[in-house]
Amino acid sequence: MGQPDQFAKRTFAEETERITVGAARWQDPPEIRLEKVQCDGFLVINRPDRLEHLPAPWSEARAHDEVIIELKLAGDHVDRIAAERALLRRQARQVQRAEEQGPSWMGEEPIWMVAAHLPMWLAHTRNPVRFAPGCYRVEPLGHLFLWIAANELPLRDDLVPFLVARSGQALDEFARWVAPRRSPRWLLSMLRYLAMSTSVRRELLWEFEKTEDPEILARDQEILDVLLSARPQIMARLVEKGRLEGRLEGRLEGRLTEARAALRRVLRQRRLELSPENEARIEACDDLATIERWLDQAVTATSTSEALQ
Repeated sequence: MGQPDQFAKRTFAEETERITVGAARWQDPPEIRLEKVQCDGFLVINRPDRLEHLPAPWSEARAHDEVIIELKLAGDHVDRIAAERALLRRQARQVQRAEEQGPSWMGEEPIWMVAAHLPMWLAHTRNPVRFAPGCYRVEPLGHLFLWIAANELPLRDDLVPFLVARSGQALDEFARWVAPRRSPRWLLSMLRYLAMSTSVRRELLWEFEKTEDPEILARDQEILDVLLSARPQIMARLVEKGRLEGRLEGRLEGRLTEARAALRRVLRQRRLELSPENEARIEACDDLATIERWLDQAVTATSTSEALQ
């Protein structure tokens, strides 16, 4: 399980109960026998009545006490084998529940596959029926097998757990939209783990630099503190970079001092008057190329002002 998957699962875990006002909560699944047949997670439905006002797919969970969630993020396989394995995990969970609850349990375990898009092979072979934006019933299981195409979902705060599965341009659009709506820690995780374009990642980071708003500056400081505490090697690199820049600045200052001294020496040898104003101008110049140009001009100049043009 990679870090992007962990981030997506954590978003479900942290936001499901808030979005559904306690109607559903996320639960990490127990391991199912058969050499570790384990799904990504469950939605445990506590108050189905509170799901009615929420958009699909949340509202579809009202008919169930538990829903298996399978997350397929950008770069994950969504081919037939991936789907069949997910259905195997659904069947294994159904067997597990039947064993746990006994012969009286006659339920059917639903599964929701959350991915960026509806794959072509599925559209051609399983007759998915679209019943809401980005939401499809997949035959032959129908209401038990939903495919949620995150790229097609609307940008809504109550759909964020599903929207993290977006990809490509749709993911870039989501990242720009969600950035001001979530905490700095969540935003930092999104920038780190989701495969958005480099340009959008930089755009969001640059936004932190273009404001004097004290609240946003405080958020920037929190992000920096999180980075430095979680990645001490970053601090080490910053320290080393500072030392390197210090050494480079020291070398440049040494070359400036040598160039100024050479310029003064040539002016004296050519008996060109060096007034206090000219002396101050030479000392104040910290551009090595300019001083070297003055030095070249001083070799043939007829006056100090001509040399320092």
